[in-house]
Amino acid sequence: MTDLQIVQAYYDAFNARNWNEMLVLVDENIKHEPNQGTPRIGKKLFTDFMQHMDESYSETLKDIVLFSSATEGRIAAEFVVHGTYKKAEEGLPPAHGQSYILPAAAFLEVQNGKITRVTTYYNLELWIELVSK
Repeated sequence: MTDLQIVQAYYDAFNARNWNEMLVLVDENIKHEPNQGTPRIGKKLFTDFMQHMDESYSETLKDIVLFSSATEGRIAAEFVVHGTYKKAEEGLPPAHGQSYILPAAAFLEVQNGKITRVTTYYNLELWIELVSK
């Protein structure tokens, strides 16, 4: 698979909620840089994060557009998150099944057929506004 195909398969697995297939595509030493908070290094921490997210949110990514750079292994993704807020998180509004639609983006690196970095960006203030209505 090409780097672009690997990233497409990663997002396809995300949308199918096939976490095992998604995790097969990431490197053991993946660097996950979330929109807020401390980066996570390693598949174990990334897996823990994904399990936590699955408990708190149900999300599908739509309108995914992938961009590859001239430098091999670097992919940017733009998408729209269609989600449901299922379980409240500390410091965030209460959850009661609110739905939201939020533009977002990610930057990924692929090396030796595995995703080695995922950096995600979205507007947290807009998300808070959407789930506070």
